[in-house]
Amino acid sequence: MTAASWTEDRVGALKKLWLEGQSASQIAKTLGGGVTRNAVIGKVHRLGLSGRAAPSQPARTTFPRAATRPRPAAPAATAQAPSAPRRIEAAAPRPVMVAQPVAPAPTPELPGTATVLTLGAHMCKWPIGDPSSREFSFCGRRASEGVYCGEHARVAYQPQIRKGASKDGASELARSLRRYI
Repeated sequence: MTAASWTEDRVGALKKLWLEGQSASQIAKTLGGGVTRNAVIGKVHRLGLSGRAAPSQPARTTFPRAATRPRPAAPAATAQAPSAPRRIEAAAPRPVMVAQPVAPAPTPELPGTATVLTLGAHMCKWPIGDPSSREFSFCGRRASEGVYCGEHARVAYQPQIRKGASKDGASELARSLRRYI
């Protein structure tokens, strides 16, 4: 933007909008005609405009706080000299309340009952169904071996079968040597 494009009218509008508390972006949109946010900021600094009627930040939504009990008023301070140390009276013993243990939330034991949102750390993560369908879920039983329950761990973790276990060692050696020749 060139210096010639800041007409008296634009400068007057800029000052008015700036003092109303509008942001540089809002002022640039209002002025239009190729005026950018950075051009507005530069002009504001060159004009030495500082005071604003209101902050340029958008108003934030506030959420009501939960009702709390009012705090007791602090005792009024008196102008008396400090007294001698007071004796601390023994407080009447309060009845002790024993907390009952809270049972942990039951984990689903039926297969296919856990969703992505309900899947916990110690639940079987075996997928059941088509992931693109609405009925897709996870096993959800208690994981006992890794991330799967015992039943799904047997399927997932099968022992490795050695290839060519029935062949003798000499033919296996010859075959592997052929790869390198």
